Amino acid sequence: MTELIYEQPLNEKIRSYLRLEYLAQQLQANLDHDHQHRCFYPLFSLCELSERCDYRGEVLKDLDRQLFALSKWQSLPSINDEQIELYISKLSAARDVLQVAQRTGHQLKQDRFLTALRQRFNMPGASCNFDLPQLHYWLAKPWEDRQAEYQDWVSHFASLLSPVKLLLDLTRQTTEYQIKQASGGFYQGNSEQALSLIRVKLSADLGCYPTISGHRNRYAIHFVQFDQQKHSDQTVEFELATCP
Repeated sequence: MTELIYEQPLNEKIRSYLRLEYLAQQLQANLDHDHQHRCFYPLFSLCELSERCDYRGEVLKDLDRQLFALSKWQSLPSINDEQIELYISKLSAARDVLQVAQRTGHQLKQDRFLTALRQRFNMPGASCNFDLPQLHYWLAKPWEDRQAEYQDWVSHFASLLSPVKLLLDLTRQTTEYQIKQASGGFYQGNSEQALSLIRVKLSADLGCYPTISGHRNRYAIHFVQFDQQKHSDQTVEFELATCP
């Protein structure tokens, strides 16, 4: 039985962090395996997001906020001190790196090879050999050489992506999953404290997926039958985690 996890951000900050995490996962997949020219799509997406939004200030605020919260948790008797100290160490190191880092992806804008590719990649089907002979040449290089170059490009985003991953890990660990039932394929909930992320764990064997909506203190989950693409009228058992 395959269990899938669906996540729905309830504020714009977490929405941005999840997009950055998704692109980071694609970058790592392209480092692990030779995906040819497809490796450039997540790289250019990350470049565009970094140019449109300055995430540095928001991430630094979140790092300071989490460090303050973790320092308070250390005094609680039921807390695992070793794990808290580990996260404090990781968050502090990530903050120090981000504070002195240049604007994310700035140096890649000076790369003439990447600039030429990026202009063409925005056009459908415009990465043919006659459009981009330099790409044809690059793809003919040994995989080890291309992998090393790609690693260098990806490293320019590490100062941002590393703390984002840590912050999302902490957010997800704030709440454990609880078993719930959606009568008639619908579930609604509320919370006294503001929420930032809804997580739904569901067996793929049920043949349905959740559509999640909400904001801060209230949320609703509708389950949709995949084959029929319509709202399920069955009782669906699932696991739910609501993260502040």
